[in-house]
Amino acid sequence: MASDSENNMDREIILADFQACTGIDDIAEAITLLELNNWDLVAAINGVIPQENGILQSNLSSVASQANIDGPHSQAAPAAPPAAPAASSSSSSAFCPTLPSRHIVERQPRMLNFRVEYRQRTVEVVIEEGSVVGEIKQILETELQVPVSKMQLKGWKSGDLSDSIVLQSLHLPKNNSLYVLTPDITPTASTSQNSDLQESLNQNFLLVISHREAQRDYNLNFPGSRTIQEVKRNVSDLTNIPVRHQQWEGWPASASDSMTLAASGISYPCHHLGVCRRSSPANTQEPTEECADVHMVSDSEGDDFEDASEFGVDESEMFGMGTSTGCRKAPLMPENTENEVDALLHFTAEFTTRYGECHPVFFIGTLEAASQEAFYGKPRDRKLLAIYLHNDESVLGNVFCSQMMCADSIVSYLSQNFITWAWDVTKEANKARLLTMCTRHFGSVVAQTIRTYKTDQFPLLLIVMGKRTSNEVLNVIQGNTTVDELMMRLMGAMEIFTAQQQEDIKDEDEREAREMVKREQDEAYQLSLEADRKKREAQEREQAEQLRLQQIQKEADDEKEAIRLSLEHALPPEPAEEGGEPISKLRIRTPSGEFLVRRFLGSTKLQVLFDFVASKGYPWEGFKLLTTFPRRNITQLDPASSLLEAKLFPQETLFLEAKE
Repeated sequence: MASDSENNMDREIILADFQACTGIDDIAEAITLLELNNWDLVAAINGVIPQENGILQSNLSSVASQANIDGPHSQAAPAAPPAAPAASSSSSSAFCPTLPSRHIVERQPRMLNFRVEYRQRTVEVVIEEGSVVGEIKQILETELQVPVSKMQLKGWKSGDLSDSIVLQSLHLPKNNSLYVLTPDITPTASTSQNSDLQESLNQNFLLVISHREAQRDYNLNFPGSRTIQEVKRNVSDLTNIPVRHQQWEGWPASASDSMTLAASGISYPCHHLGVCRRSSPANTQEPTEECADVHMVSDSEGDDFEDASEFGVDESEMFGMGTSTGCRKAPLMPENTENEVDALLHFTAEFTTRYGECHPVFFIGTLEAASQEAFYGKPRDRKLLAIYLHNDESVLGNVFCSQMMCADSIVSYLSQNFITWAWDVTKEANKARLLTMCTRHFGSVVAQTIRTYKTDQFPLLLIVMGKRTSNEVLNVIQGNTTVDELMMRLMGAMEIFTAQQQEDIKDEDEREAREMVKREQDEAYQLSLEADRKKREAQEREQAEQLRLQQIQKEADDEKEAIRLSLEHALPPEPAEEGGEPISKLRIRTPSGEFLVRRFLGSTKLQVLFDFVASKGYPWEGFKLLTTFPRRNITQLDPASSLLEAKLFPQETLFLEAKE
């Protein structure tokens, strides 16, 4: 039993490595391919990823022995050539010489399957990976009779996509699930039921999943557009039960792994499921036609490899070192090029011509521009910089490009996590220019490191990480490696970079928080200054208004005082008590209670009396002069009449009252 457990554990590790290298997400498909190769990881990878210049092998002698079994052609083939001198003796794997790429069966285009749901219909679309999103819509337009302009294709993991996006750039698995929304088209009576399905695609389903062995329940929320296969993968992460070993209870009988939760028929909003580990993994699947399509090379390719000498091909030409002018390849980069952008455009075009469209996206621009793009954005947007250095004179160049740099898993990983910049050092002038650029951007140590590598150690892949004060070369990957080793070293560099990136993100968030607090404080301070300024201006306006009113009041008072003084000076002198003429003695009570006493001649006009009262501050325009009894208003009498005529003789008491 212990032996079986260890064997299962080893197979799980091999399965994980196989999926990481090939990018195959379908568990059943991956297991089938491994079983076809007796769980030999290297053989299975070679079967999935066609090699243009040879196949990877653990032992070169095993291929030679297999050649003796394959039939009459293999017996006529010459003995395998000795190992190339550039290959490292410490390398764990070697490369088998093969025919030039023109004698290899061309790689078939990878086909993608799409299961598209629309209302009550399901459409299966099979299309080449090199197609664009718009071509899927055109097929659906024919099948569903829905105009492309009114069609919204949903379900992409990366969000909504434009019609010009190439499917290959999305690195999709072989089988995919999508759905179509048409908000501008009102459902008819025959399709009214399907509106519920469209709504449920945007709803969240609560799955209560009971893990039998652990006796634990998981409450997981999933959107209706999530497939059952994706749910099983997530559960695998939680329970450590691989998808192929999961045994489920509670799924509807009609449900399949490719169905969305909305279309599977589960209960909304909550559905209960159970999962446990199978007693033994199912490993007796028959190879399906779909899996057979993974082998891109025909069954006769082995005979072609064995009979390479019949075509008159020199062994060195198999490694890209032939001297025949008919097979000489154009250089990846012209010598003494002055414009780096033109040089890299030439490099990319020639690389595509040699090795096909499936290769990393090379950054078109200077090394400085590539560094800026990778290192100097926001911490969340930064990436590692991968510098690929090619040398056509190296025996490993052709093999590394075709089998490593063009492997789907490597292309996908580099595209997602790296800025890839390339340079050809075959020509000494180009190599000297590269060393100058490296010295300027990374320091003399990096340039000296590149100088130490010999021609047969190329190609090189430098992994560079940007830091606050300098740029650091994390790893230098030589050409004598395998896909597995290359992927592991790239992933190791990513782990280091991710740790540093998290620190940078934390520092950036703290800095932005400090800046935000400072901005808020500055804004509050500016608002305070503005409020103080407005308050000060209001006070100044109020003071100015008070001064103006005071000035007006002062001028009015001065005018009144001048009038009073003029009236006072114009009054006739007060007569003596003992005189020949009749004397009238008047007592006038003011509003404040004081009395004004004065003698007047009986013949004095009332106007003189009014002027006297006004000279004391009580102008007759604002006050009226009244007698006590009987009450009379003297100010209404004729000012030209005398005191005698007004019967204010020989004495009288008057009082002043303000006019209303």
